[in-house]
Amino acid sequence: MPTWRLDIEYDGTRYGGWQQQPHCRTVQGEIVKAAGTFLKEPFEIGGSGRTDAGVHAAGQVAHLRVRSCQLSPVEIEIHLNRVLPHDINILRVRQAGEDFHARHSATLRYYLYQISTRRTAFGKPYVWWVKDRLDVKEMKRAASLILGMHNFQSFSEKTKESTLVKVTASEVATCGSLILFRIAASHFLWKMVRRLMGSLVEVGRARLTVEEFAHMLVNYSNSPAAWTSPPSGLFLERVIYKNEPLPGKILPIFPVY
Repeated sequence: MPTWRLDIEYDGTRYGGWQQQPHCRTVQGEIVKAAGTFLKEPFEIGGSGRTDAGVHAAGQVAHLRVRSCQLSPVEIEIHLNRVLPHDINILRVRQAGEDFHARHSATLRYYLYQISTRRTAFGKPYVWWVKDRLDVKEMKRAASLILGMHNFQSFSEKTKESTLVKVTASEVATCGSLILFRIAASHFLWKMVRRLMGSLVEVGRARLTVEEFAHMLVNYSNSPAAWTSPPSGLFLERVIYKNEPLPGKILPIFPVY
């Protein structure tokens, strides 16, 4: 069956997340609706992973399978963007192998979280403004402990699935008035990144020590649930597939200087 890869960016503010739902406006639902305006054969659109309500994406990936289609990748991109709302954009459409699956074929997913250290008139939908002074050095120390295989039960909702996740990148950096947190893994648990970010901010506020943060990586604690950061600052930055290069220097998606 012909298969295309769609690279997508979106502002998640107005949506109930990526995944299509019957009683909620979602990003996947809008793309399915747009595709239905010009594809006259049955088709399937699947994403690399879910993003929660209010979470953004700079590099979401989806696959499009359709029984038969004579349109070129460029024509598919034009048709979709012509119909899609302004806050969802197809960056690129390209032919993919029939075995390509946006979720199952992915090897790594990178998320980026943006904290603003100042009040901003323009960036509020894309940052978490933290008014307190944060100790970035301590936040970096804590973030380095996330690397490797850990049980992230403390940082996720209760689930029957395994809470073991291998993290391959975990970095805190600064750029202008932003504090950036980038994390990469093959998969993530529900709310995992936002609870890690909330906990790192508690470290930055000196309300939580690095040692106490480390303790939560090996022992269950319900505290991170209360420290869940808002979705506004979170972006699905990149999805990596076989033989693709990893992201370079950590940079803001929406800068605040």
